[in-house]
Amino acid sequence: MSRVALGVEYDGTGFCGWQMQKSGVRTVQEELEKALSSVANAPVRVHCAGRTDTGVHGVGQVVHIDTEAQRTPRSWILGANANLPFDVNVTWAKSVDESFHARFSAVSRAYRYVILNRMTRSSLHRNRAVWTHRPLDADRMHKAAQSLIGTHDFSSFRAQGCQAKSPVRTLSYLDVSRQGDQVTIDVGANAFLHHMVRNLAGVLMTIGRGDEAVGWAQEVLERRDRTRGGVTAPPEGLYLMHVGYPPEFDIPEPPAF
Repeated sequence: MSRVALGVEYDGTGFCGWQMQKSGVRTVQEELEKALSSVANAPVRVHCAGRTDTGVHGVGQVVHIDTEAQRTPRSWILGANANLPFDVNVTWAKSVDESFHARFSAVSRAYRYVILNRMTRSSLHRNRAVWTHRPLDADRMHKAAQSLIGTHDFSSFRAQGCQAKSPVRTLSYLDVSRQGDQVTIDVGANAFLHHMVRNLAGVLMTIGRGDEAVGWAQEVLERRDRTRGGVTAPPEGLYLMHVGYPPEFDIPEPPAF
């Protein structure tokens, strides 16, 4: 058996999340396993760096498979993409040591949350960004976000059904910027809790609209109570951008986005 790592990109609009489900709904994992099994001429199981929810997109998702099939990286890429639907594709492939694991070897993850902030909605961006017509102050949001950087108990920002053993995570950066009508939230951490980024976005958007003070983000954090943390932002604007690994694995960078 040999281990192969692959980069995966997908538009999450038409999927019921990443993970295969017993109900038979369409998932990214199912489509990818079917395509790679076809290339390998045998069933393969795909292990991912991070499971994404319904409607969430992937730019820098990383997966690995174990297989007896001997294929070149080019063959894995072209063969998989020939068998995949147009809303998911493989961007790179490479052989890796058996010590590599797409999930457990990861040391960091980065997400982006995209907000369209203008008076009218957009038919072109309806599934690629979250639209809000009320003006957002990106500078105010960025200032509020800085109190969340570091190692904290993020219980106020985790889904009530989150199964993580510990709510403690380390945020390395949390930046908010504006370019024209687009407000972007970029966040990196060692790992994330379920719905954590969407809950961070919900709090920052509330502050950006002026409904809460800049200090409210820190207050929410210190409460350690999800019921006091405001609304969960919609999934359409969320992208898994990058997964970081130790340099010895030499994992390629995701495509520019």
